[in-house]
Amino acid sequence: MTQDLILKQLIEDKETLVMPNAYDPISARIIEDLGFKAVQCSGYSFAIASCKKEEIDIDFKENLSITHKIVDAVSIPVMADGEDGFGGIDFIPTLIEEFLDIGVAGINIEDQILEKNTNRKIVESSVLVEKIQVAKQSALDHHHSHFIINGRTDALNTFGTRKEGLKESIKRANLYLEAGADLVFITAVSTLEEAKLLVREINGPLSIAAGLPYNINNFSLNDLKEIGVARISLPTIAIQTIIKSLSHSFQALNTGDFKSLMDQEMLCESNDIQRLIGRF
Repeated sequence: MTQDLILKQLIEDKETLVMPNAYDPISARIIEDLGFKAVQCSGYSFAIASCKKEEIDIDFKENLSITHKIVDAVSIPVMADGEDGFGGIDFIPTLIEEFLDIGVAGINIEDQILEKNTNRKIVESSVLVEKIQVAKQSALDHHHSHFIINGRTDALNTFGTRKEGLKESIKRANLYLEAGADLVFITAVSTLEEAKLLVREINGPLSIAAGLPYNINNFSLNDLKEIGVARISLPTIAIQTIIKSLSHSFQALNTGDFKSLMDQEMLCESNDIQRLIGRF
């Protein structure tokens, strides 16, 4: 069974698919090791891990390179972060072909405009509709009929009031599904009531990001599972926890010895490393 078909079945399954976001091969390997069934790549986390000021500073080739290493590190499906497509409609076939070549099972494509030093903006819905259609056809042209296209909209926090943003998000999500997206991703969902409305009004699988500063105290993974969210992404958990734990570990060395590290069990065992990297 191909990785894209596995991912498709996971998304269509009644059980909610939880996809933590990876920023490098070892974070992806840990995600797999802990029993998660698929990995999402995060351009935002790529940028942080590379000490880039903005997500757009990770260009297509660098994104592709990091994603390739993540795919090679795991045996479960990997979904790429295709950002806004890294260009116009004409680049989409190349985008899909190159991501297919490295073995990804699906891709996110968004209606947000990635620009440096600007407030978040979105394109007309017709632009992403066409990109989704071209992406879908490109996958078919390369004999990947199950390749997953995730249509992302950032309308919720960029389109007028919160109420207007929700209405526009629902409208766009349904347009993207009609265009051939296999699921849709609504960013900036901050309350369980918003999530319930989206599940009710969107005519297909819905993905929501959780564990973010604006929603981490407002709903749990179980809450989203109970209301029927198809996929939950965790965009920043991996990169945030590694920054925090590394900082904490090195601060512990201010004592001049390794006692704090050992007492607080901050170090993994050598056999944990060997198990993760597959050298026994």
